[in-house]
Amino acid sequence: MKVQVAYGREGLWVDLPADNLTVVAPSYLPGLPDEPRALRKALRYPIGTPPVAELVSPTDTVAIVFSDLTRPQPRRRMLPVLLDELAAVPPDQVVLINALGSHRPNTDAELVEMLGPEIVDKYRIVQHNAFDSESNEYLGRTTAGHDMWVDSAYTQADVKILTGFIEPHLFAGFSGGPKAVLTGIAAQASILANHSAAMIAHPRAIWGVTEGNPIWEEMREVALWTEPAFLYNVTLNRDKQITGVFAGDLELAHRAGTDFVAETAMVPVEAPFDIVITSNSGYPLDLNLYQSIKGVSAAAQVVKPGGAIIIAAECWSGVADHPQYTQLLQSAPSPQALLAQIHAAGEVIQDQWQVQVQAQVQSRAEVYVKSSLSAADVEGAMLRVCDSIEETVSHLMERFGPDATICVLPEGPMTIPYLGSTE
Repeated sequence: MKVQVAYGREGLWVDLPADNLTVVAPSYLPGLPDEPRALRKALRYPIGTPPVAELVSPTDTVAIVFSDLTRPQPRRRMLPVLLDELAAVPPDQVVLINALGSHRPNTDAELVEMLGPEIVDKYRIVQHNAFDSESNEYLGRTTAGHDMWVDSAYTQADVKILTGFIEPHLFAGFSGGPKAVLTGIAAQASILANHSAAMIAHPRAIWGVTEGNPIWEEMREVALWTEPAFLYNVTLNRDKQITGVFAGDLELAHRAGTDFVAETAMVPVEAPFDIVITSNSGYPLDLNLYQSIKGVSAAAQVVKPGGAIIIAAECWSGVADHPQYTQLLQSAPSPQALLAQIHAAGEVIQDQWQVQVQAQVQSRAEVYVKSSLSAADVEGAMLRVCDSIEETVSHLMERFGPDATICVLPEGPMTIPYLGSTE
């Protein structure tokens, strides 16, 4: 049976034995028939707040936070509609903030691709710098005991608007909502604290869980400190078409969006599988190996202990934005030793959280990577090379037996399978 797996821009066809196969794909929702109309309606009839146009005056300064290139937020479709609703505010009083977290700044060409030339030419754009203490304002200490700094271009605005998209997240429960503040525009020290070993290891820090998840609850706490006036989030199908718009009060609108996503993107399965084939949802999300650990984590939810995961991720941008990812992986002889080292460390370092998630998965399953990376790059990240998914599956079935069960997540973390309930 041939299955297309999201991979780069074009996808990848894989031929697998039909009798052994289960395909777990998103419940396909068609895109909204008139996106601009749906976006405008959500801004004018929001959840729990007045219309966005009524939240601003011509004398206000407005900060609008948007997702960076590593996220598939449809910025070029969302932001023009929002800015039209904010037409009473002069453009020179509006700042658009690229929520990079600790990622690299996007290039001028990337910003044009993300936002469109009209917006880039008309509005001031700030690329959040998590590493610059001068550009981040101290807000206080959270319930979890972590000090928080957030981009002052945002905190000093009269009206603050958070935009983004909602999908299940590997340790924050769901993306969107408060995540635009922490981690999107937070300082590096705050991001590291939120992603500490103890927080990542918490049993509620998983896909699809918010309440009782210390990572998400801290994100909510910090976002509420900043008093955002409005949330503007969407959900997407596999074709990156908008399937829902959730706008208004930060908590109410985000909860409506996560409830919607839980119904459409989280799928129960009866039993774990010997082999799980996944992706990182294709371009632009499979840009590097670091980001693609999300797809690995999705597969890990339903792989048998001692089983195998194969991820198809093009990794057109390389291994990671930061060298610490590979350095950390190579600092211990085994996943178990690496986890012990991370928990024993006195401080959190860049990319530790992704390494921790990877090591947690590798403690119970082998991970193979089908990508454009060299064998040296893949093996340098302590992973196994997959030149052909079909050949790797054939090899694994020799080990697991002819009745080995195979699961495919063709859209990777756009669909999260689970055993039992997420409640």
